[in-house]
Amino acid sequence: MDMTEGGMRASRPTINGMHSMSNFRRNYQAGGTYFFTVVSKNRAPIFTEPHVWALLKEGISLARANRPFEIDSLVLLPDHLHTIWTLPEGDFNYSVRWQEIKRWVSRQLGHSIWQPRFWEHTIRDERDFQQHMDYVHYNPVKHGLSNTAADWAYSTFHRHVKLGNYPPDWDGANELEIPYDD
Repeated sequence: MDMTEGGMRASRPTINGMHSMSNFRRNYQAGGTYFFTVVSKNRAPIFTEPHVWALLKEGISLARANRPFEIDSLVLLPDHLHTIWTLPEGDFNYSVRWQEIKRWVSRQLGHSIWQPRFWEHTIRDERDFQQHMDYVHYNPVKHGLSNTAADWAYSTFHRHVKLGNYPPDWDGANELEIPYDD
């Protein structure tokens, strides 16, 4: 048994020395801001297909109507997406929002296009927020899908240029490295 604050819990099972995902604990912070990575089933390159992108936008809109949240940034790539959300004060349940989005899109398509899980990181401070914003917007360049962030249509980068948060010719040269390998 491992000791944890507030009591004891069973040791997590391991597979080849690695901890099993079945006991993965998410961080829920009411009113928090979170970075997510969501991946397509078997990394199929389908997210940027026009009908899938349209369904995904509609699924997100429906989820936001039921359970509001702000989309601070989003980039859609063929086989995964990155997004930063801020939840309303007092609300911490991002998992139910992802369940609603995934379920709705899957119903519309008649099959699931999702890996069962998603990656979540709680944004800690302004520096962490900017680091993840840059990561989101630079991701299509990182993957060789575009020469610049401005060249990629499936991104909130364009919205942030209009808001004055990025110059139109931002190239990510000052991007802070984030230890994710998507």
